[in-house]
Amino acid sequence: MAKNKKSSRQLEKFRATFFEECADRLGELEDILDALNDADKNTQAEMLDALFRSVHSIKGGAGAFDFITIVDLSQALEAALDHVRAGKVSLSKNVIGIIIEGRDLLAETVESEKSGKIIDTDKVLQLSEELSSLGNVMGPKTPTGTGPDVSKRPDTELPPTELKHYSIKFKPTARLFEAANDPLLLIRELRELGSLKTSIDTRQLPPLTKLNPLESYLMWTFELAGNMSVDDIKEVFEFVDDACALRIEQVDSDSNEGNNDNGDLTQTNTSEPSKAAPSSSPPTPAQPPTTVAKNVQPPATTSTAQKITSVRVDLDRIDTLVNMVGELVITQAMMEQYAAADNHLEADGFQRGVETMSSHMRDLQDSVMAVRMQPVKTVFSRMPRLARELSRKLGKKVNLVLKGEDTEVDKTIIELLADPLTHMIRNSLDHGIELPDVRTSAGKPAEAEIVLSADQRSGRIIIEVVDDGAGINRDRVFSKAVEQGIVAPDAALKPDEIDDLIFAPGFSTAEEVTDVSGRGVGMDVVRRSVQDLGGRVSVTSTPGQGAKFLMALPLTLAVMDGMIVKVGREKFILPLAIIIESLQPSKGEVETVMDRGRLIKHRGEFVPLISLATLFNDHSGISDPSEGLVVFVETGLGNILGLIVDKLLGQNQVVIKSLEENFLRIEGVSAATILGDGRVALILDVDGIENMVLPGRGLMPKNRRANLLQNEVSL
Repeated sequence: MAKNKKSSRQLEKFRATFFEECADRLGELEDILDALNDADKNTQAEMLDALFRSVHSIKGGAGAFDFITIVDLSQALEAALDHVRAGKVSLSKNVIGIIIEGRDLLAETVESEKSGKIIDTDKVLQLSEELSSLGNVMGPKTPTGTGPDVSKRPDTELPPTELKHYSIKFKPTARLFEAANDPLLLIRELRELGSLKTSIDTRQLPPLTKLNPLESYLMWTFELAGNMSVDDIKEVFEFVDDACALRIEQVDSDSNEGNNDNGDLTQTNTSEPSKAAPSSSPPTPAQPPTTVAKNVQPPATTSTAQKITSVRVDLDRIDTLVNMVGELVITQAMMEQYAAADNHLEADGFQRGVETMSSHMRDLQDSVMAVRMQPVKTVFSRMPRLARELSRKLGKKVNLVLKGEDTEVDKTIIELLADPLTHMIRNSLDHGIELPDVRTSAGKPAEAEIVLSADQRSGRIIIEVVDDGAGINRDRVFSKAVEQGIVAPDAALKPDEIDDLIFAPGFSTAEEVTDVSGRGVGMDVVRRSVQDLGGRVSVTSTPGQGAKFLMALPLTLAVMDGMIVKVGREKFILPLAIIIESLQPSKGEVETVMDRGRLIKHRGEFVPLISLATLFNDHSGISDPSEGLVVFVETGLGNILGLIVDKLLGQNQVVIKSLEENFLRIEGVSAATILGDGRVALILDVDGIENMVLPGRGLMPKNRRANLLQNEVSL
């Protein structure tokens, strides 16, 4: 019983690994299809090969787990790609569109198998027929007239059928089975090329008592008839050609095309199909089972705790980790030797060992964090297709430009960026970008431009979505906010405060609900998602010229370098990357300006001063900058603040602990950490502090705790 449970757990791990691999392959398919239409012919050929390999890999893995629906759909998609590669179908936008539909449905089917949902088999069958008709390789699965009319597609005409006959001898080696390949899947692929007769040679099969389950003893002979070339047959075996002996011969023609010996079978003790004993010949493999609707329930052993997540890591980073561990082992052995001695010299050596260990630990932490870092390209690459489909649906022309795709950020953050970016692109296209005739009448190019960029700044990743559309119509936004009860009719709001209303829950300027907008669940989702990641989002707009959305996010949610500062009785952490410098000013360097509070001149510019003791209502702390220290920090928007603290206690790497799992969100605080003495210290969020004290400058709603400004003025 225990063995069965262990086997079941192992099977679930393999299944989870398969679905992760599918996600990677489907992502590759989407990236390639997005760029396929604009590539030159040589590049297109390489892309088509890559598409075929990805689909083939998905099909092979699905066959191992008996996911018949995925196998059938992959097979139809693979066959269509194969005919495009062979030049039998011209590559046009129409054909690319059908293949994109196949990729999307394949992704949907994989997700259904993964989650145990009912698969829409009618949809799968219909698209499989369309793909099959495009490639003219699988034949109809339903009575004539029930499938899609592919004859209406102008670029799907195929040359007349030319029947050929081939003899194929195939003997797998043990390596083929070690790689989890299945000869049955290869046989199914051959059947898709034409009429197939199969015989098997079992003469090398030993008695059961002498059988080695890790060896391969069988050889197949296939007689294949149809409209195919040797290259078509080779592609069936292209992923196992190094794990089998293979010979392909064209038997009905003197053409040299078939004289291609891909494997030496002289030592395999083969026999011709006519010599094979009837008893050893299995029935001709049946057509792949027709897909039927099924309600697949998740296996009993599946649970969220068993969910496997993975990350692709460069080998160089793994090597660095291994080297760091080796250095730590050496240092540990050295320290143990010093600790065993009791003379003064050895004690000094122990102290040096502690310092070396600390240095190695820091390097190890940096290396581990580098493993978690991934380029934002993985999520950016999904946006061009979104923009293309939405612009077509809305009747608009737009060019989406991607910048900074190689900027790296924690994988956890990357996985949660897709929804905010999707909503921002949708918002720009639907509400910002004008129709082509409106743009031309305003003296703009008919094609609009949206720039999606990423950059590292002040220890954060800054993501911007900038468009050259009409900008935010503030009169319309304000009237809609009044209509929806978000603000009072007599509210006196500044332009940036009106712009900020688009993030209000339920807010929408759409006149009617469509599948693009109108539900009021767009930009508020963006703000909430970004805040959940410990970040901030803002919008700036110039009427008639466009709008810019800016997200400031932490680079990682795990470990950071921080400066420990003392404020009264408490200790706080400031992210080291945002600190510019610190100093103790004289009283004459501080000026008080009405409505702006206390200012200090820093590198030629006046910088607002904020007392953390006053902010957190700690009367034991220092609020006079001449008695304490001023730490100059840079916010996500590039603004400079001067934070008044009692003293600096030193820098350290701290482990970030989220507060929001057990507490409400605290403005001005991003997270917490545990210090070396076991005490908890809060990690400060300077963007939130800026909004609390200096309304109108920061990234969040400006209506909270503005009275602190007056407190600062009175000090």
